[in-house]
Amino acid sequence: MKKPKAVVLFSGGLDSTTALCWALSKGYDCLAVSFNYGQRHSRENAAARAIARRLGVELYEIKLDFPWFAASSLVNGRMKLPDVGLSEIGRKGSIPSTYVPGRNLVFASVGFSLADAAGAAAVVLGPNVVDYSGYPDCRPAFYRALEKAAAQGTRSGAGGKKIKLLTPLIKLSKAEIARLAVKLKAPLELTWSCYSGGARPCGRCDSCKLRAKGFADAGLTDPAQGGRRTGRNRK
Repeated sequence: MKKPKAVVLFSGGLDSTTALCWALSKGYDCLAVSFNYGQRHSRENAAARAIARRLGVELYEIKLDFPWFAASSLVNGRMKLPDVGLSEIGRKGSIPSTYVPGRNLVFASVGFSLADAAGAAAVVLGPNVVDYSGYPDCRPAFYRALEKAAAQGTRSGAGGKKIKLLTPLIKLSKAEIARLAVKLKAPLELTWSCYSGGARPCGRCDSCKLRAKGFADAGLTDPAQGGRRTGRNRK
């Protein structure tokens, strides 16, 4: 029996790698999509390539040239990346400077476009709403609405074959994601989550702190940190 196809939006980080491995474990024939949108460094794109090779998954690398993405400190190197305590990350009503305007909307639209062209049954993303940095495009309501919109605007949807939008990590904490990644034997040693470039993760950005907390809460070592148990940053 032919496997159903799924398009996985893939950054090479902890969450998207776990989502990709989840989709593979569910029997999907996966096509991965990564994006170069002018971010500060190319480490996550290199990670995506390495992981796709390891898993034997076809990877589409998409370059976006949206000048207004420079409103985000993830893109604009002249802006300072946030360095706040864990209790401040994702504080209600606070959207950090690392938010890229409409990024997940753009990425998901590309994913639906590829899924429509390839006859894929699903688009898979790795957002989670429990331990996140306050981005409005990580909320479940956004993805529910997007799936409905795609059903109205794609050939697949018009033909009665609605493309599913799957967010398997949406209600998981970072600790639960870390445990799931280990269970799925995800190549965590190849992943990159840090907002900064460099030889090693900075340990100061929101992404590094949330990742470290997740592994610490799960009682696991982080293979991307050289197998050392990650400490909880309580700054």
